[in-house]
Order: sequence, then C-alpha cells, then structure tokens
Amino acid sequence: MQAHKHPLSAPYASTAYELTSFHFGTPGRGKKVYIQGSLHADEVPGMLVAQVLRRQLAALEAAGQISGEIILVPAANPIGLAQAIHGAAFGRFDLTTGVNFNRAYKHVAEDLKKSLEGKLGADAAANVALIREHARASIAAWQPKTDAETLKKTLMTLAIDADIVLDLHCDNEAVLHIYAGTPLAEAIAPLSAILGSHATLLAYEAGGEPFDEACSRLWWDLDRHFQHRFPIPPACLSTTVELRGEQEVSYDLANQDAAGLLQFLTLQGVLHAGDAAAQAAAAMLPAPLCEATPLEGVEPLYAPHAGILVYTRELGARVTAGDAIADLIDPVSGDTTVLRAAVDGVFFARSAHRHVIRGMNVGKVAGAKAYRDGDLLSA
Repeated sequence: MQAHKHPLSAPYASTAYELTSFHFGTPGRGKKVYIQGSLHADEVPGMLVAQVLRRQLAALEAAGQISGEIILVPAANPIGLAQAIHGAAFGRFDLTTGVNFNRAYKHVAEDLKKSLEGKLGADAAANVALIREHARASIAAWQPKTDAETLKKTLMTLAIDADIVLDLHCDNEAVLHIYAGTPLAEAIAPLSAILGSHATLLAYEAGGEPFDEACSRLWWDLDRHFQHRFPIPPACLSTTVELRGEQEVSYDLANQDAAGLLQFLTLQGVLHAGDAAAQAAAAMLPAPLCEATPLEGVEPLYAPHAGILVYTRELGARVTAGDAIADLIDPVSGDTTVLRAAVDGVFFARSAHRHVIRGMNVGKVAGAKAYRDGDLLSA
C-alpha cells in the first residue's frame, strides 16, 4: 500500500487542506478501481466502510490477491469535514460558495468531442485507451478557482480513467439504494443484489453533474455524438451507493458492506478469492430485492405545510398510489394532513426531521414509470 497526499489549498492560505489516497496493487495490470467515502462529509457510513476496506485490501495485497489497481480515498472531502454550523456538522455544501460538493464536476465529453475528431477507429480497446488519454488531458487542463474546485479536480484526476468507480454516500434516513447510468443496468445488477439494494435508480443524465456521472456519462455521450460509427463501450462502471441513513454507523453494517464490495470486485476479476471453492462462493449471488427503475420515476414527497411529521409506513415498504406514507400535524390547530404516495413503488428514503416546514422533501418513492425530467437529484 502507498499513501499519497494531495494539497488542495493555494500557497499562503490561512487554512490548508489536503486529500489522502491509498493505492493498492499494480497500475496497468488489470482493471483500475476507484473507491471513495463521504464526498458529502456529514454522511459518515462510507468513511467507516473505507476503514474496513483499507485493512482488508492491505491483507489482500500482501497475499498477492489483487489483480490491477485499487485507489481508496477514505475521506473524500477534507473541506467539508472541517465545516460546522453551531456545533452541527455541515458537509453537503461548500460554505464559501454554497455549491453542493457532489455537483458541478467537469463533463469532459464536451472537450473530447473536439479533440477526438478524426482519431477514433474500429478497435474498441484502442478507442477506450484513446478516450481515457484525452479525458486525463481534459482534467489536467481544468483551472480551479477555489479549494472546492481543486478538490473536485483532484478526485477526478484519480478516477476519470478507472474501469470501476464506487462513490459511497448515504441518505438522511433510508434503506440501501444505488444510482447509476442507464447503459450500466446489466453491469450494476450484481452489485445491487450483493448489497441488498431496495432501489436501483437509472438515468442517462441525472442533472447537476454529480461525481459518478462525470466519470461514466462521457462514454455514452461520445457514442451518441459520433453517431455510433465507432465502437465506444460504457467503459466506466460508475455508481453512487447510498449506504442507508446518516445514523446507520456500526461495525456490523460496515463489515457487511465492505464484504459485499469485495465480493463484487472478485466477480469483476480485480480480486482473487483464493481456492476454487472460495471463488465459487464469491460468484453466488443472492436474489435481488428489486429491479432497476428509472430515476425519472422517483416521486419526491413534499410537506404542504409546517407541522409534526409522523411516518406511518416503514422504509423499504412497497406502496401503491394512494397509500398513506405519513401524517403531518399542525401543532397549534391539531389538523392532520395525510401524505400519500402518488405512484406505485418502494418507499426508500425519508427525512430525519420530525418537525418540517412547508416545501421540505420528506420522502421518496421509487416508481417503475418515468414521469419527471430536468434535474432529478435533490439539492
């Protein structure tokens, strides 16, 4: 294992941040995997899972069981980790700019549409190598204007040419769920089954340029731009894994999730499970808990007025349109509004607040039919 330090702050800054990445295996010998935890710095479960992964990857490397390169960034947002408001951690938005730490990543396809003109050919592997070379150059040319942009450039420099990108997040309160690009539906299905995802949400473009999409969407955007005249596969299996809710921080869950991620990497040929029996065990997938559904089919539930929020359905419940999800009680009048699902689907995420004000997002239901467009992710 090698540890690399990446400075993020300008010289003579009053506060200096740096990012640490841990590197396992051998670059250029097999697939490249990039894993990061807690890009939203107040979403802690990913950081704990990364601690388990670091120990286990070090042991696997010592045993010669890593084929390829694995980069692990246990704490992907040192800037957000230093932020607090009146004693409460605040790691979702940059307090300097107000920008979400998981938005506004560079979509390199716009540069590559020009730089690759006349250079692609009939060999898919050669095209993949060339696209990665140009993607690295596009990120290298990015001129950050803030520490947060420098962080984003650093993370993309580590990940933009990876075969697999696992971005570990969590929701406010939720069951485990996954976001990925629509062209990755088949490739992501084993991970969904292994981790026990209750909702696997797919989109060609979610909006806002989140990190996972910045690593993967370039492939199908380029394929569409060049009108499918050259073989351009979706060569980066990039996904956001939402590890339940913010309070779901335990050794048992971290060990379970780390084991699932390592099983997935074994299936991908990045890790060797040892003897034939262990390899066969790694290939045994549990029955999936859900089928993939469009991100455009997710129904956000909003509070129509302020009040006390009492959930009447458990997370992970399957609901039909019209089913009650929660009661919203006016604390003065006592009047109660029943919040109901408008689509059939899985109630997979909700608010951790029990008093809410008008317009707050208080839940999400994953429906099977697309009906929304525009920016599909919450702020």
